[in-house]
Amino acid sequence: MSEPGVRVSSDRQDLHNQRHGILEYANTHALSPIQFIEDTVSGREKWLERGVGQLLNQTAQAKDVVIFSEVSRMARSTLQVLEMLECCVRRGINVHIAKQGMVLDDSMQSRITALCLQFHLQLLWF
Repeated sequence: MSEPGVRVSSDRQDLHNQRHGILEYANTHALSPIQFIEDTVSGREKWLERGVGQLLNQTAQAKDVVIFSEVSRMARSTLQVLEMLECCVRRGINVHIAKQGMVLDDSMQSRITALCLQFHLQLLWF
């Protein structure tokens, strides 16, 4: 199942644009069925305390696809984005970032990217 994560500002037009971009991406890449999960908590909050934290840590299963409209909608800090991606790699969740056309799945290229992410995350913690 594909579960797009949509973190929105208070502007409903922004929500519409994000949904449209995700649906267009999912349609192009034959990702269905789609279940939208909106996260209206501020991106300043830690990702684990937002709806996306529950999605990535509990709800999503291995091989599920989580689609974000763009990297900047995942979290406000590089560290939080890297933590989210590391969580997905660890749990076997595939991540697609529609606007940037990025895919983190079980392909060899993604495994190398995941190793780099884990290395970078470790450097940030020290």
